[in-house]
Amino acid sequence: MNKKKLIVPLILVLAVALYFVFFYKDKTLKFVPKNADAVVLIDLKKLTGQYISSFIVHPSKWSGSKTKDKKEISLKDSGIRIPDFLQIFHLKDTKFSEWYSVVELKDPQQFSAFLKSRQFISKGKDLFRKDQIFIKIKGDNALIGTSDQAFDPIDKLLFQSPEKNMLTADQLIDHGVGSISFISGQKIQNFSIELHADEIEIKNTSDTGTLASIIAGIQKNNHFVDIELDAQNVKHYARFFDKNLADSAQISYFKATADLEQVNDTIISYEYDDNFNEVEKKTFQKIIQPNYVIDLQSPAPEKTWNYFQHKKWINAQDQFTAIPFQPNHIGRNDGGLIIKSTRKPIPLSPKLKQNYIFIRNSPLLLSSLRTLTPKEKEVLSDLEYIFYGNKAQNYWVKIKAKKGKLPLILRW
Repeated sequence: MNKKKLIVPLILVLAVALYFVFFYKDKTLKFVPKNADAVVLIDLKKLTGQYISSFIVHPSKWSGSKTKDKKEISLKDSGIRIPDFLQIFHLKDTKFSEWYSVVELKDPQQFSAFLKSRQFISKGKDLFRKDQIFIKIKGDNALIGTSDQAFDPIDKLLFQSPEKNMLTADQLIDHGVGSISFISGQKIQNFSIELHADEIEIKNTSDTGTLASIIAGIQKNNHFVDIELDAQNVKHYARFFDKNLADSAQISYFKATADLEQVNDTIISYEYDDNFNEVEKKTFQKIIQPNYVIDLQSPAPEKTWNYFQHKKWINAQDQFTAIPFQPNHIGRNDGGLIIKSTRKPIPLSPKLKQNYIFIRNSPLLLSSLRTLTPKEKEVLSDLEYIFYGNKAQNYWVKIKAKKGKLPLILRW
């Protein structure tokens, strides 16, 4: 057969193969239960394409990692069937910290070996745990979560119930490598996740100019934390701590500024001498403490004060005990309450009349987080700041990393 006649069929076969490998996607979200109220969706094929294109233009990564542990089983040999869309969900009426996902397995035994190679501890009955990650093998599927509390309900909802969720990826994700969606009945609010060279954006608008201008003003103050929120935003964030907090405390405005400082902490202990006399012993250690000021405004400051007293958050010395960093002082003024650290008071940053949360990275923060793994510390040390901004119905979260030789997708 003429070799030239083979070229066209081969090109067609290659084109079809490339389409199914990189572009064709199963958009049915069969691993999202009907009672999910939030879903994080990651387009793994788009993420893979972004990785490959970045990898090609950065030859310094071609040699690969020289420090990889040969005893670890790689993800491609883990027995997992890589999905087109990774589906991570939160269930209604569960703790905010509880998130779950389900993946299909090509080989459950191979996956079990993979978990052991990654130092997961078997808890029996095909349940594994490492730190705050729980994994349960159920037949040809693996349930993954930050808790194991909902594994049985999820199994019943997804694999034993005749009712199936009819969500598709097109309902949740438009562009970007992923999305975060909040579901309330038939209403779905979507936020795109976009991965750039040195930043990650989560937003529901393309018009971020007004919100971006806030960052320039905040950075001039050089504070570790700078927050300003109106009543609606206070209500949103108070729910993470107590669903009724914002309404009960009647807080209509929240403003906070904080800096970090390393201080010497005195530890007093007691020993006994040879004559059994008690002897005081002082030791010193360096700890990281925040200096902060918080302005809480309320239409009824007395009711706010009484609510805090009812919750036993104000002691006899007028210290606000709900904040673990002591000492501090809480006082009243015409518009509300002021909470200040007393060891080293700092002034409140200027009011911008905007809604934002700004957290700047700090070497002092990293040194205080001693439970993190080396890899987690490496990721955190690479960050410059985290910003949340809200203007009317527009929301924007920006995770800004320091500029580096490699884009984030090749660094992390």
